[in-house]
Amino acid sequence: MIRDRSRSMGLKLLLVSVLAVFMTIPALFVYNIVEERTKRANDVIQEISSRVGGPQTFLGPTLAIPYTVPPVYKNAAPVNGMYVVFPAEGTASVKVRTEERRRSLFKVPVFQSDLKFDAAFDLTGVPSVAPPDAVFDWNRASIVVGVSDARGALADGTVTINDKTLDLVPTESIGDPNAEQRLPLRYFGVKVADIAQPSARFRVSAALRFSGAQRIALLAYGKTTRLNAEGDWPSPSFDGGFLPVKRTIAPQGFTAEWSVPFIARGTRAEGTNTAVSTLDSTALGVSFIEVADPYQSVNRSLKYTLLFLGLLFLSYFVFEVTTGKRVHPAQYVLVGVAQLIFYLLLLSLAERIGFDWGFLIAGGATVLLLSANASWIFASRLQGLRALVVFGLLYSLIYLMLRLEDNALLVGAIASFLAVAAVMYFTRNIDWYSSIPAPGAQTPSTATQKP
Repeated sequence: MIRDRSRSMGLKLLLVSVLAVFMTIPALFVYNIVEERTKRANDVIQEISSRVGGPQTFLGPTLAIPYTVPPVYKNAAPVNGMYVVFPAEGTASVKVRTEERRRSLFKVPVFQSDLKFDAAFDLTGVPSVAPPDAVFDWNRASIVVGVSDARGALADGTVTINDKTLDLVPTESIGDPNAEQRLPLRYFGVKVADIAQPSARFRVSAALRFSGAQRIALLAYGKTTRLNAEGDWPSPSFDGGFLPVKRTIAPQGFTAEWSVPFIARGTRAEGTNTAVSTLDSTALGVSFIEVADPYQSVNRSLKYTLLFLGLLFLSYFVFEVTTGKRVHPAQYVLVGVAQLIFYLLLLSLAERIGFDWGFLIAGGATVLLLSANASWIFASRLQGLRALVVFGLLYSLIYLMLRLEDNALLVGAIASFLAVAAVMYFTRNIDWYSSIPAPGAQTPSTATQKP
């Protein structure tokens, strides 16, 4: 009796459950491999990005006027600063052409962009928030533009004023030195002393051509800012302080329109150099992302390791109970190892041929192996076909969960509930205290019990 109870189906189910939990420990080693490959991919991205300009952020034409505040105390030095005036209206357009740069198995989306800016200035009432006693040097006033990484310049930038085109040249910073880590920009400008005078109104336009990688963004440089962007990347992500009011995304590319009114921008129309740093939250950005990042997808699948192992082991246990043939714990371990190797296959294939095809090949091979294993263990082709259907559905569930993203938890919870319900149904007549019956034998719940 003790021997029968030690080998009862109830204890076997507990043992199978413990094995499923135990097999999640080797999954940590697979997780470490994924993390290592992810770090290597990020290093390659940083290396390639640094050579083409990296993520680029641009500031459109802004008027910068040097000023000096006389010393308050005798023998003290005067305070020099830069007063910035944003255009009353800023209109910009961006056209982006993308390509993928590869290094070994890793690839990085890089772009070439053509940017055109238009700015309408109205200096009526300027300066309105100047420091007390500040003396403005209007003869040194400049129109400046900013860019986060000047190494991405593909051509000289130009500014057009009154039908006269001038080349932009490096100029001093107009931003707050204490906030440059938050919004690091390099500035280029031209002198406009002939038109930038108190109460003047004028328009300027600028043109830039820059390369970069992964992301391009434009700060809302005008009191009212409008931006039209278009590119050939099929899966853009719109980010930053404001989302586009209109956008279209197609396999051939995207278009997007932004409109940021003055009241939404949350920044003064003019001020000292600290005004520029407040624009960091107004970026109108487009990120060029991979829809199926293999490392992110494999990493997400590893989070469901216990669920998938549990369903695999549960399926084998139901086969064991319904056929009456015992399965040794070592065979359950081999099934768990096959599942872990699936993740390695998926990672190695996804790096080369993409996640979808990688999952198809790795998942298909694993399903065939597990089905053949069931056929060998239970010495039945019928059980092998049953296993093929069950495991095919299970791996389809894995793929579905990885693709649904936001609804993955809901689908996983429902699938787990249905799996447990199915096990309850198929094992409803089992006496869990009894040992697994031989093939064709009656279960203790239906057999006549002898006194």
